[in-house]
Amino acid sequence: MKFLVINGPNLNLLGKRERDVYGSLSYRELEEKVTAHLEREGIECEFFQSNSEGEIVEAIQSAAGKVDGIVINPAAYTHTSIAIRDALLGTGIPAVEVHISNVYAREDFRRKSLIEDVVVGKVCGFGWFSYVLGARGLAQHLSEERK
Repeated sequence: MKFLVINGPNLNLLGKRERDVYGSLSYRELEEKVTAHLEREGIECEFFQSNSEGEIVEAIQSAAGKVDGIVINPAAYTHTSIAIRDALLGTGIPAVEVHISNVYAREDFRRKSLIEDVVVGKVCGFGWFSYVLGARGLAQHLSEERK
């Protein structure tokens, strides 16, 4: 099974920004930890990060026919991007939404996701491990769907 892990704006600043919210791991360390966990479970993953909405849309579209699923942390675009929503719908690639922080325990605007109704599920609040939990859930969903 192969997943594309997409990260949105400012996630490249992990370990430097708001460490009380996002933790002390750098983006590279997050990639390494998530990759190691998923490889042990037989899930191959490729990471993509961009601060540009258009590049994220391109990554989703380019993934069609190349991956089994998408694990996506749209970051700030979670609350604003119809384009990312439409790309997920348009490709039909099963996806799960993840967030490092518990978005429901933060500012009101972070509680509304424009993609939550077009993804298989959503995991938030478990730090970097949200990615592992999201990928596991997506893998389970795909396995059951193929039966």
